[in-house]
Amino acid sequence: MVKKASLYFTIRRNLLLLLTLLGVLFGIGIGFAVRSCSPSSNALLWLGLPGQLYLRLLKMMIVPLIVSSVITGTASLDPKANGKISMVAFVFVFITNMIGTILGVLAFYAFRPGVESGNANILNTADTKPTETQDIFADMLRNIIPDNLFEATFQQTLTKYKYERNLANITNTTAGNVSLSIIEKTIGKTDGPNLLGLIFACTLFGMAASTLGAKGKPLIDVLEALTQTVIVIIRWLLWTTPFGVFSLILVPVASLENVGNVFRDLGMFIAAVVVACVIQQLLVMPLVLFITTRRNPYKHLSAISRPWLIAFAASSTAVAIPEMLTSCEVHLTIDKRIARFTIPLSVTISANGSAVFIACSCLFLSSISGMPTTAATLLTIGFLTTMSALAIPSVPSASIVTIVMILSSLNVSLDAIALLLAVDFFLDRVRTTSSVVSHTMCAAVTHHLCKDRLTDLETIDEGDVELTIEQQENLLAEKHLSGKKENIELTDAY
Repeated sequence: MVKKASLYFTIRRNLLLLLTLLGVLFGIGIGFAVRSCSPSSNALLWLGLPGQLYLRLLKMMIVPLIVSSVITGTASLDPKANGKISMVAFVFVFITNMIGTILGVLAFYAFRPGVESGNANILNTADTKPTETQDIFADMLRNIIPDNLFEATFQQTLTKYKYERNLANITNTTAGNVSLSIIEKTIGKTDGPNLLGLIFACTLFGMAASTLGAKGKPLIDVLEALTQTVIVIIRWLLWTTPFGVFSLILVPVASLENVGNVFRDLGMFIAAVVVACVIQQLLVMPLVLFITTRRNPYKHLSAISRPWLIAFAASSTAVAIPEMLTSCEVHLTIDKRIARFTIPLSVTISANGSAVFIACSCLFLSSISGMPTTAATLLTIGFLTTMSALAIPSVPSASIVTIVMILSSLNVSLDAIALLLAVDFFLDRVRTTSSVVSHTMCAAVTHHLCKDRLTDLETIDEGDVELTIEQQENLLAEKHLSGKKENIELTDAY
């Protein structure tokens, strides 16, 4: 009876995780079955609609969650701790992005994917528009300081170009090579929330509220209640995850064309990226966590299995923010103030999984384009990948834009970029899971290194996590007043 009860409790506790895994497996299996029937675009539209609605439901909650959690998290910190926490988190992000770049370069030289893909059919994309390297960094700085906070919730700044078409080598039988050159640049807008600007502004609001003391407490209380409310709503929505995952996996698999050719031509490239990401998740990042905190890294990986799966299905780390917060605060016992600051920050500026993909992709496309890989090329790719990883939005396939920018700066032909699009639906999911591992470990490392700067706030027992914020604060106050006794009746907290 005890074993049956234990098994029942285990299944019930991990029911959502098990259903999500079933959704992934059924999505892959039924996707290949549907593909054999040559589905029409209308059929794929309706098959993919549940997945789109699932993503829209979760994205609907991202902005209010980030705004409320960052303000309350920052406001509850000691002002002296804010600087150290921000610095530790940023250094961790920068170093892990650099490690991801190095792994991408090493994976390319280990698998040499350019040789196997050299005879692939390359689509002509000679009209690909160039992007200047400096503009992506200028846009990042502009987005850090938005000029309109309301607009920042649904738009971000992006440099836009006006082009002129140039023709060269014109003959009687061919139009020659077509190239585009920039003749005018303007500062425009693009759809998508400016998370970097919102985090910066909310950090200022939180720091200002913390300096007001009692006057700022009503604002903090309202936003704390908003955070808890949004989290409850998201927990309800997460029970639709198995259906959303099923749809999100099914449609890309069902719409694949020439699966054999794609995976034969790009097999080594896919293997290089996947192996590098696996090493990153199972060896490199756990080693970083162990060296820094002396904690068991594999218990950490086990605790983040749910956000890992959600990120894999959605190809977006932003969608997995609520589950990452839950894993950090409940299962990993990371201080909620640090988790609610570092997780949104990491989602915005950390993309070490994408760094693996970008570095390996740039070398791969340079190789099949016939460009020799010199030390200068390696340094350029490494530097641009590490820096641009700080500005990649947490949306599907955003790394492709960065690859175009880096290749343009190296004067590499962009004709082969279509090869990446053929397999990006899978590799995007793989590299997104690497970023989830990095985000949660960033919170763990920051908590370990900065906990001495936190004010006296004891950790709530796991059994108390369902209490309201006010009940938790009352419980902590009574623990403190009673001499911090370990055993305290829960009724005393009410």
